[in-house]
Amino acid sequence: MAKLIIDGKEREYPEGTKYEYVAQDYQSQYDDMIGLVIVNDKITELNKPVKGDAKVEFVKLSDSIGHKAYIRTAIMMVIKAIYDVIGKDDINRVKVEYTIGQGYYISLDCKSGPVEDTVIEKIKERMKILVEADRPITKKNYAKEDAVAKFKEMGMYDKVKLFEYRRSSYINVYCLDDYFDYYYGYMLPSTGYVKYYDVMPYEKGLLLLIPSKKDPKRIDFFEPREKFSKAMEMSNAWGEMVGISNVGDLNESVCDGSLHDMILVSEALQERRISEIAKEIVDRGNVKFILIAGPSSSGKTSFSHRLSIQLRTFGMKPHPIAMDDYFVNREQTPVDENGDLNFECIEAIDTNLFNENMAALLRGEKVEMPDFNFKTGHREYNGRYMQLGEEDILVIEGIHGLNPISSAMLPDESKYKIFISALTTLNVDDHNRIPTTDARLLRRMVRDYRTRGASAARTIQMWPSVRKGEEENIFPFQEQADIMFNSALIYEIAALKQYAEPLLFGIKKGEPEYHEAKRLLKFLEYFVGIDIKNIPNNSLCREFVGGSYFKV
Repeated sequence: MAKLIIDGKEREYPEGTKYEYVAQDYQSQYDDMIGLVIVNDKITELNKPVKGDAKVEFVKLSDSIGHKAYIRTAIMMVIKAIYDVIGKDDINRVKVEYTIGQGYYISLDCKSGPVEDTVIEKIKERMKILVEADRPITKKNYAKEDAVAKFKEMGMYDKVKLFEYRRSSYINVYCLDDYFDYYYGYMLPSTGYVKYYDVMPYEKGLLLLIPSKKDPKRIDFFEPREKFSKAMEMSNAWGEMVGISNVGDLNESVCDGSLHDMILVSEALQERRISEIAKEIVDRGNVKFILIAGPSSSGKTSFSHRLSIQLRTFGMKPHPIAMDDYFVNREQTPVDENGDLNFECIEAIDTNLFNENMAALLRGEKVEMPDFNFKTGHREYNGRYMQLGEEDILVIEGIHGLNPISSAMLPDESKYKIFISALTTLNVDDHNRIPTTDARLLRRMVRDYRTRGASAARTIQMWPSVRKGEEENIFPFQEQADIMFNSALIYEIAALKQYAEPLLFGIKKGEPEYHEAKRLLKFLEYFVGIDIKNIPNNSLCREFVGGSYFKV
């Protein structure tokens, strides 16, 4: 018998008992389904057997770790359903492309041509059957050579290339009936756990809709995001242009000597896009305010500098404005539900003063601009005056730039709104996408340590609060932008790796951020690192790794 410490109390279970059965004894005490367990501070899947005495904690599907496992399991199930309905011989490629709200876009390339909506409906029905059958999902450890042979047999050459650069001699392969696949991260024990989902036709394939972790039993109404989709399609096209769609392709470029050219082409594509945006602004003829908003670590500062340079090539005189200089004085800053100062909400900005100043500038008046002193927490005036001439244009950066309240007094024709984010299109392989939030988290972790001396643990600790602020104050307005700019660079994680890994290794077992650090370290193992000397000094990537020409 093994002694398990659960919720501070000891309970005995026979050795070999699956943790799924242990979880069932406690399920009634939780408001959401248990999906994983933490055994002696190690995340463990429920189909693992009890081995020896241990301290056990339960992970719900509404927890961050559990929700990620739910998503992975649902993706495996829908891909299994695709193979069951369409058939292996007709499938060229199934690729998990990107997320749109709660939806995961999965493209389908079939020998017989585009997939009809009636086929998508059959895939949805097949997935329903899998859920009702509650089929087990098992994990088997294969020697790398055997795993490679199996995936060659299945035509999954993206995984074959990925494993070429894996140091491990063994690969964990998941099995659902006769379907085998590889996923990085933990899985749920059976198909019956995925009770809430939807499948609908979308673009060149389907959309798999998954509940959010905040409300794990509800599928929100899907709203198409045309500008977002266009930005992702453009980035995918850029990836195809440089011959890279997954980590295996990137690692191959690093190792075969083509990395330098790939970086230069990637940077040139971004620069061309910035130039196109500048030209569109100038062609409108009456734009005086460029409003740039985006989530944390999206590269807003570098982008604003590069856009300003391009505007100057068209004869404009750009002037940077930080919306942060319009923070209300510290004692007037609102507090959140926990009683902490809330710098993310729109009420933390003196929008009345901002509107009045901008409207006065638009009328041609001379205005003394404020500077916010972050040490004292008060707005100051230091004799910094501004007056707009015919060629002058303001480049305004701030998280509330797209919120209509922040520029309500300015005529629409005087504004050009830009949403910027690092929308990663690189996949680990066709079935394992890289979350955009992971790429931004690594960016912020590396930059915060370099510029502020902040530990990786501190960055991870703050990240949920940062994400909450983004969801409330930035993302709801992204489709109101005139243009979206994707700041992600296809090579950047390979550059961030050498800086992020030592910081993550500094987080020790037992610390609250340990499991997230381990997950990110495992993720970074897929990449062959690169020397940043190949990265141009005006690159957006330089805002995070250092060495930028700009003051960032």
